[in-house]
Amino acid sequence: MRWTLKPKPHLEKVKHLQEALQVDETIATLLVQRGIETYDDAKAFFRPSLKHLHNPYLMKDMDKAVTRIEQAIANKENILVYGDYDVDGTTAVALMSTYLKTKHSLVYTYIPNRYDEGYGVSKKGINFALENDFTLIIALDCGIKAIEKVDYAKSLGIDFIICDHHRPGDKIPDAVAVLDPKREDCNYPFKELCGCGVGFKLIQALAEKDGETPEDLLPYLDLVATAVGADIVPINGENRVLAYFGLHVINTKPRPGIKAILDQVEKTELTITDVVFIIAPRINAAGRMEHGNFAVALLTDDDYDLAKKHAANIDNYNLERRATDKEITEAALEQIETLNEQDRLTTVVYDESWHKGVIGIVASRLTETYYRPTLVFTKSGETLAASARSVNGFDVYNALEACATYIEQFGGHKYAAGLTLKEENYKAFKQAFEDEVSKTIDRNLLIPEVKIDTQIDLEIITPKFYRILKQFAPYGPSNMTPVFMTENLKDTGYGKCVGADKTHLRLTATQNGSQSFVCIGFGMGDKYNLVSEGKAFHAVYSIDENEWNGNVSLQLKLRDIKS
Repeated sequence: MRWTLKPKPHLEKVKHLQEALQVDETIATLLVQRGIETYDDAKAFFRPSLKHLHNPYLMKDMDKAVTRIEQAIANKENILVYGDYDVDGTTAVALMSTYLKTKHSLVYTYIPNRYDEGYGVSKKGINFALENDFTLIIALDCGIKAIEKVDYAKSLGIDFIICDHHRPGDKIPDAVAVLDPKREDCNYPFKELCGCGVGFKLIQALAEKDGETPEDLLPYLDLVATAVGADIVPINGENRVLAYFGLHVINTKPRPGIKAILDQVEKTELTITDVVFIIAPRINAAGRMEHGNFAVALLTDDDYDLAKKHAANIDNYNLERRATDKEITEAALEQIETLNEQDRLTTVVYDESWHKGVIGIVASRLTETYYRPTLVFTKSGETLAASARSVNGFDVYNALEACATYIEQFGGHKYAAGLTLKEENYKAFKQAFEDEVSKTIDRNLLIPEVKIDTQIDLEIITPKFYRILKQFAPYGPSNMTPVFMTENLKDTGYGKCVGADKTHLRLTATQNGSQSFVCIGFGMGDKYNLVSEGKAFHAVYSIDENEWNGNVSLQLKLRDIKS
């Protein structure tokens, strides 16, 4: 691993904040690194408020979207809430449909079938709207590139409102309203909302027209927090406010569907990390293994007993998803070795039998193994479909754009994207992608990096220090868990490899014979020799709590160690 120590912020700024907040220098340093330089910045950071949410009407086309929905309600039109089949899409559909149903009875939902229709707005979905007399479709977490589909709907007398957060292409669809903070002509102050977040801004605008406040919309924020965590958007600015209050709803009064999931795992106090690893995979599993409709049904159930049945089914899909992604990952790794492609700068693999619902997860697993931009392809109807994942610092979307000659359709983000291409173009695309990445990537980005906030001595770590650190949560991109480095540590003699297969490292570290801390390094059993026999070592770690037999103590969660 590359150890990268973040630059020290301006000392005067740190001292100023330290005095204003009456905290130690390390805490002030961590805050300034996060762009928090004044007492007011710190107050907003540590005490998020719904008053910090931006005016939704600052978003381009918001007034048009609200006017068209009000018109649909007044004219008793059928409204179809349409969304993607992943967590962001299904939570957005659940949010929008349940809110609109408080105003209007003629609201229905539509999630495209991953296998039959693919990602985004589909012709089949529009035809469904036509056959069932829908005159307005609200598309969530998709639609920003659906130029032809929106034109097709318009020719049939069906209007579109698009709520998306993906990068637009050169042209914006000719919809009644296109809400996307990433539009170049949109001056909305916060650009990093997820799809469900854009949907929330629309219901905030509608609520404002009816004299309601963001406080009235609190019950919807468990859905937004789930999408924020699952879609890995930056947890700063408006997203931090939405995630903070959404987590509070999840932990105090979750909707029946989320409660049913939590009851399965017997978890009480959830962090955003728990949302990502407990709630999100289960919601995702429905769309991956069966149909996203099951996720929407779970998230919109009013009846806990019914939600419990949906949650049980979805848990089974999740178990099936785990087994499938393990099997495909092993097959993909074998393919890379068989083709002797370990030395390439990209991973591109394909098998027509691989399950389309898990290729994104497999791409992530392969990226973890080889740490390079990765695409996993499978057969999807007449074409090949792929999920792309990238390494930190490299824009895979731009790399795909450079290979557009071979691609039928693509979309996504800097670090994750999806695409389709014709089978006869697969080999040419694979080589073009390798050439483009070879030409543009900084080779350092192919070595996993651990970013270190600051160097400290162990004596800094006290219960009070940790109490303040805990208030930095919720963590996520742009506000990651603080990572520290400490030099010249020694194991007190209790270091050993632990776990059923002895792959984890557990030791008790001390610095200059002062206070000691238990350290746990998951998957670091092979580094035991670096700490054995009293050898001095340096460590990179985060701080968390360990509970054992009712006793809670601070421990260091190792990220890496070096002699």
